[in-house]
Amino acid sequence: MLETVTMAAAGAATPEVSPILQQLSIFVLAIFVGYYVVWSVTPALHTPLMSVTNAISSVIVVGAIIAVGGEGMSTATWLGLVAIALASVNIFGGFAVTQRMLAMYRKKEKK
Repeated sequence: MLETVTMAAAGAATPEVSPILQQLSIFVLAIFVGYYVVWSVTPALHTPLMSVTNAISSVIVVGAIIAVGGEGMSTATWLGLVAIALASVNIFGGFAVTQRMLAMYRKKEKK
C-alpha cells in the first residue's frame, strides 16, 4: 500500500504527453506572446529592439551553419539551409529598416 502511494506521489500515474504535441503547444504560445509583445512596443523603442532581433538572427545563422555542416543531405541539413536563408533575409531587412528609421531622426540640411 505504501508503494502505491509513493508511485502516485512521484507522478507515475500521469499520462504520457507526446513530445511533438508539447513542442507545438510551446510554439503556439510563443506566437501569441510574440504578437502581443511586438504590437505593444512604442515607436521610440523600435530601433533598439530591431538591433536585438538582428543579433538573435545572427545566432540562428550560426546554429543553422552547424546543422548544415553534417554529413549527407538529411532533413536537418535542408532545414539548416532554409534557416540560413530566412535568418539572412531577416538580418538584412532589419538593418534596412533600422537605417531608414534612424534617417527619420537626422536633421535635414538647409539649402
